[in-house]
Amino acid sequence: MQQADLIIIGAGPGGYETAVKAAHAGLKTVIAEQASLGGTCLNVGCIPTKCFCKNAEMLSELNEAGLLGIKDLSHGGIDMSKVVERKNEVVSTLVSGIEALLKSPNITRVSGKARFVDAKTIEVPEAKDAKGEPTETLYTAPNIIIATGSVTKFLPIDGKDLPKVLTSTEMLDLTEVPRRLAVIGGGVIGMEFASIFNAFGSEVTVLEFCKEILPNFDSDISKRLKASLKGKGINIINNAAVNGIKDDGDHYAVTYMLKDKEESVEADIVLMAVGRAANTQSLNLADVGIQTDRRGIVTDDDFRTNVEGIYAIGDVNGKCQLAHAASFQGQHVLNVILGRKDNIRLDIMPAAVFTNPEAATVGLTADYCKEQGINAKAHKAFFRANGKALAMNESDGIVKILTDDSDRIIGCHLYGPHSADLIQEVAALMNKDATLAELADIVHAHPTLGEIILNAAHA
Repeated sequence: MQQADLIIIGAGPGGYETAVKAAHAGLKTVIAEQASLGGTCLNVGCIPTKCFCKNAEMLSELNEAGLLGIKDLSHGGIDMSKVVERKNEVVSTLVSGIEALLKSPNITRVSGKARFVDAKTIEVPEAKDAKGEPTETLYTAPNIIIATGSVTKFLPIDGKDLPKVLTSTEMLDLTEVPRRLAVIGGGVIGMEFASIFNAFGSEVTVLEFCKEILPNFDSDISKRLKASLKGKGINIINNAAVNGIKDDGDHYAVTYMLKDKEESVEADIVLMAVGRAANTQSLNLADVGIQTDRRGIVTDDDFRTNVEGIYAIGDVNGKCQLAHAASFQGQHVLNVILGRKDNIRLDIMPAAVFTNPEAATVGLTADYCKEQGINAKAHKAFFRANGKALAMNESDGIVKILTDDSDRIIGCHLYGPHSADLIQEVAALMNKDATLAELADIVHAHPTLGEIILNAAHA
């Protein structure tokens, strides 16, 4: 049995970044991962999807400028093998970077599926070291961090196991563009793939159970983005309760209930994008007495579980399914273990969806403020009034900043080009409890998209 100061189960962003920081702090750290370094985010999530987004963005720009000259992209216009090849190269480069980061005398890398033996010990039955050689199988430490992420959810419907009903993982290895793509779920994953394959030439239909797409976003942004995406040819059907998928030979029929009437849409590929669930299987949590609920492992605000010395960060605790949330939760846990204080504001969590155009959000939404009786004032500006946006031929978009009665910024919501980048300025100011007046006094370079934020402050 190998003794360590800290064991981390899972080498996604939360796991490996925490391991590196722990090693730098002098802790002997064991990190166990059953799949590839980087977890879902790097291998089959955030990064590869963004590679596809970039290709889709370039195609859209060329098409809209009239420079592409291809009317039907789904019939030979896109070489998907090149798209996938580039994606794989990017992922491989970043995985190699993580391997280099973990080459520390204070870090022991273990490849294999870990499970608890007791509250201080894990077992990796078929453990291998960084070189792929068999290694120690039992590890013990006073502190253990669970960072095992999440897995794809499936609707419990007939046809969910058909071979062309795919998750986002399989979509990233498609060798051909489907002529007709049905996306079940209008959340972040569903809308990103809908936008990507719309640009690639697919006929895309999105079936979303809620009354709007991106239900966690400000409804003003969701509605405007929906209109923009429909204008690009994406068929979006809200309030659609999917109840089955049938193989009709040359296509699939996806059936759904809409206003008490059964409807159906034909598709060659169906993407199941109805969310993700905490990855807790095979950890032996019940044997150790670790409490779970429907969202995942239950923790307090410092990400402690109910068992002393065991923490859970990232998707597995169900608090916030974002890679950067996992990273900062891990950093906070490490500070707790080391007895250090920090000023990490985990209540201020920027998020983005990489549709075309992008959308981004941070802080409270107008809908939440209305529900909670919070008196919020909205300040808006539009991309169509911004010189840089017009020069980019991307004038579709809006920024909406919310302030409270003391003029403090409590939320910001955007859709438009580079929204994912623009949101960070407001997130930084919110971390310092800045007011709108303080934002309005900050000099912004011209001509830049950032001036849209400034214009909203002056609105």
